[in-house]
Amino acid sequence: MTTTLSHYIGGAFTGAGDALESRNPSDTSDIVARFPQGDTATVDAAVAAAAGAQKAWADASPEVRADLLEKIAQALFARSVEVGELLAREEGKLRGEGIGETLRAARIFRYFAGEALRRHGLTLESTRPGLDVATHREAIGPVGLITPWNFPIAIPAWKAAPALAFGNTVVLAPSNETPAMAHVLAEIIHEAGMPAGVFNMVLGGGEAGAALVNHSDIAAISFTGSQGTGAKVLQGATATHKRVQLEMGGKNPLVVCADADLDKAVAIAADGGFFQTGQRCTASSRVIVEAAIHDAFVEKLAAKARSLKVGGALDEGTQVGPANSQRQLEQNFRYVGIACEEGGRLATGATEPDTDASGYFMQPTVIADTAPDMRINNEEVFGPVVSTVRVADYDEALDVANRGNFGLSAGIVTTNLAKARDFRKNVRAGMVMINLPTAGVDYHVPFGGTRGSSYGPREQGFAAVDFYTQIKTVYTGD
Repeated sequence: MTTTLSHYIGGAFTGAGDALESRNPSDTSDIVARFPQGDTATVDAAVAAAAGAQKAWADASPEVRADLLEKIAQALFARSVEVGELLAREEGKLRGEGIGETLRAARIFRYFAGEALRRHGLTLESTRPGLDVATHREAIGPVGLITPWNFPIAIPAWKAAPALAFGNTVVLAPSNETPAMAHVLAEIIHEAGMPAGVFNMVLGGGEAGAALVNHSDIAAISFTGSQGTGAKVLQGATATHKRVQLEMGGKNPLVVCADADLDKAVAIAADGGFFQTGQRCTASSRVIVEAAIHDAFVEKLAAKARSLKVGGALDEGTQVGPANSQRQLEQNFRYVGIACEEGGRLATGATEPDTDASGYFMQPTVIADTAPDMRINNEEVFGPVVSTVRVADYDEALDVANRGNFGLSAGIVTTNLAKARDFRKNVRAGMVMINLPTAGVDYHVPFGGTRGSSYGPREQGFAAVDFYTQIKTVYTGD
């Protein structure tokens, strides 16, 4: 069934249209939704609604905000199967992954329902007699949220929930690839009783996002996407003195030491590199292996890749679903070709699986014997493609792991605590995984990277208050 979607502005669904469409990446004949192309005028209306609702929402009791966020969380819990299946149909995650992501979004809203009541300030001794000094955290104002397609309900949740919890109003500009997921979140927020104008959503992708970045009444922009687009967002937002938070992906290294349990290392690499079709900014896309075990590791990882069943996201037994779009699938194959032209060895994959389905499918791929400076090891592919780099020892592995312009997540597989401790201290990444896949993070702790992966304060958990509030220092005399 195809749904016609609308923008959500000022507490009402408005401007339904069919200028654009999203298709099921497992079955391209299935049109999931048709939706309107938001433009600058649409964004102007959404921002006006957010600005008009800002003072009342910021002045409301934190208990009001906490209760509303809890209602949103409970609705997501109750509808997790329905919403998760829609996610699988529109984005291409497996059914279980879609349900899991919906439950994650529910837990994020529940977590920030509690944080709404925990907005700390400080009372300090003044250096001058007879004065008191205190700090208070305040909302920053209407915020623009620009979100990607790969986590189409979790990422809007981990941006919108803290923004709302701390008294800000929101305008969401979701990806054109997954508008139905943004629409269902807006429905749930509306049905929870959110006051008009506090949460708004404009469909239509790039033009809407650019209008948000340039709007004079938006106080802050939180963006997740590519480095190229992130650079444009940063330039536009800082030109108008906005607060900016960017998450721009990763080329995450997984170091496998010679002392590692080989089967465990293969399982970790496969989990981080292939599942969710490799469409995670924290995916283990480059695996750096000590020479003593490199060939045995590649052989086992290639066998694991060949064993994985590729198919429709809602099909029973599927282990790896489709790429999200034809463009993404073509990019995956293009990078494999570049890697082989530059000297990499195709150990397995780079084929379309034997299936009758009309989707964007690719067999998980392993490219061995690559060099650190190859494009496959420095550019984000965003598919089920893992490259391996052979190194002499741990010291060389650490050096290779720290190369490049990304620094989101990094992992090591080892039984040597000294190596694990040294890696934690010296790897250049915002998140470190020891004997775990580089992908997979908790919602109550900070998320973000270094170098070209992130800009601005951390997302999620207790760190979110730093971006979504500003500190006011108050002096009181006699």
